[in-house]
Amino acid sequence: MDNPGVSKVVLLACGSFNPITNMHMRMFELARDHLQDTGQYSVTKGIISPVGDGYKKKGLVEACHRVEMARLATESSGWITVDSWESQQSEWVETVKVVRHHQEELLAAEHNKDDVDTVKCAKKRRIEENSFESSDHHRKLDGPRLMLLCGADVLESFGVPNLWKQEDIAELAGRYGVVCVTRSGSDPYKFINQSDELWRHRKNIHVVHEWVTNEISATHVRRSLRRGRSVRYLLPDGVIRYIQEHSLYSAESEQNNADVILAPFQKYCDASTS
Repeated sequence: MDNPGVSKVVLLACGSFNPITNMHMRMFELARDHLQDTGQYSVTKGIISPVGDGYKKKGLVEACHRVEMARLATESSGWITVDSWESQQSEWVETVKVVRHHQEELLAAEHNKDDVDTVKCAKKRRIEENSFESSDHHRKLDGPRLMLLCGADVLESFGVPNLWKQEDIAELAGRYGVVCVTRSGSDPYKFINQSDELWRHRKNIHVVHEWVTNEISATHVRRSLRRGRSVRYLLPDGVIRYIQEHSLYSAESEQNNADVILAPFQKYCDASTS
């Protein structure tokens, strides 16, 4: 029986996953433990959403490979899945739009459950009344709640000029919620204190401490692969085999998009000068 005082949460992680590492998977476990320990949340699902090729990040290998590696990494998990919707878009999609997409998917699934159980008709009406317009960031969500899962580096990137829109940050933190896993040398609380936008929504930002420091970096992994060094125990074994079979992460692939401006900078710089 559902506990009416506990909110169901789905964790969504967006990023390059280039390649996915054991630390990416570990973040989900840490976040679930933290949220459930509060007694306010029940984490029912985790979703990994690799960014599309249109993001134009240096060294980014094709989305089809990154999605497949993520699927291999989640094979042993009973609750973390991979979604390819974002990766299949022809152009880069802002993170806030990815979050909206998955929240709508959750609401649609809730509708379908209600359709086969007439006892829940009242709940269905509440969901329909609360289905959101993109301009209404703060209307209360009914049904499962989506939260953005990220590392401290992503939270700090909110302060990089022209990388995020301020209204998107407000929607992500204020409407949905952010779960931020710390990394060695990072201080999310300091950054939240320095940002008026994040400070305004600080009660909706959950900082998770990783006491067992594990500095697995995808950049470091790619460098090791280029140099023929072992990356065992940094990545799931299935991901390592996939990389070897497809000869990914060479000196040539690291030059992908080397002379291309990152998609957010292209979009937001153009908008600010027009």
